[in-house]
Amino acid sequence: MMKVEAIIRQERLEHVKKALEERGFTGMTVCQVRGRGEEAGIELEYRGQIVKVDLLPRIKIEVFIDDEKVDEVVQAIMEAAWTGNPGDGRIFVLPVARAYRIRTRERLA
Repeated sequence: MMKVEAIIRQERLEHVKKALEERGFTGMTVCQVRGRGEEAGIELEYRGQIVKVDLLPRIKIEVFIDDEKVDEVVQAIMEAAWTGNPGDGRIFVLPVARAYRIRTRERLA
C-alpha cells in the first residue's frame, strides 16, 4: 500500500477531486495548510503598503492506494492541479508499512 500526498493550490481542489472520482478513487483526506516553495512567497499591495506573504494557503490531499494504482493517481492529480505557473504544488509518494480499518479491525496492508 502507498500514500500519495499532494500539496496543491486551493482553487484546483474541485478539479483534482473530480479527476480522482472519475477514475474511481473516492477516498481521500483533505487539509488546509500553509507553506511556500521555491518562490518563497509573494508580495501584495495592501492599503498602499507592500506586504510580503511568505506562507501561502494550500490544500494537502492524501490518498492511500494499492501499489499498482500509484501512477494513475499521480497522473490524475498532475493533470487536474496544473496551471503552468509557479506554485502549482508537489506530489509525494510514500510506502505505508501497515494500515488497519478500525470498524472491522482488519489489516489492510
